[in-house]
Amino acid sequence: SKAVIAISNSTKKDIVRHYPFASKKTFVTLLGYDKKHFNRLISNNDVRRVLNRYSIVNDYVLYLSTLKPSKNVEGLLTAWKEVKKSFPDHKLVIAGKKGWLYESIFQKAKELDLIKDVIFTDYISEEDKPGLIAGAKLFVLPSFWEGFGLDVLNAFACGVPAVVSNVGSLPEVAGGAGILVDPYSINSISEGILKVLSMPKRQYNMLVERGLEQASKFSWEKTARETLQILEKASQ
Repeated sequence: SKAVIAISNSTKKDIVRHYPFASKKTFVTLLGYDKKHFNRLISNNDVRRVLNRYSIVNDYVLYLSTLKPSKNVEGLLTAWKEVKKSFPDHKLVIAGKKGWLYESIFQKAKELDLIKDVIFTDYISEEDKPGLIAGAKLFVLPSFWEGFGLDVLNAFACGVPAVVSNVGSLPEVAGGAGILVDPYSINSISEGILKVLSMPKRQYNMLVERGLEQASKFSWEKTARETLQILEKASQ
């Protein structure tokens, strides 16, 4: 190959670690998000429509991604057991299609006696995503690894704070706007969630503003422009 395009600096490091010879021809083009669909203008009617569809009536924390081991959903469930002691009326909404080895996630929810405290929506359509994200108090993604993490940007753009892992690409996507946690520590995950849920309104709003500012640094136009530059250089 004349060039290798990675979607984050973290991904580039992984590539170069396995293929050191590719270091000088591996370039990073960070991804963007759909500003037409994910923004502060999502209507309350759209939020209500989505919440009604999935029978969500309480304040909730949202996980939105595939259900598979690398996403650390079982760790999130264990952390939620602790969170609900302080916020018994809040629900954890786990949205996303079933991936490989998903069965243990549902088993973990049963073992922790969380069936009434967790809402599993299964696959979420692109049409429902904005309303579901915008209605959340908090977006959480405690993955053991992420190549990028698009829905972190979507959450920020909708004015929703995010608690994310301090590994993989998530720190560079979330920047100073995200609450970073150790995915290998249940206490770290629960403390990160509790930190945001316990924030006074003014502090919470400041975190929202930081998220909006962080999201503004990303765009598909920028991704396309930088990708085109790499392609043009490689064709010379």
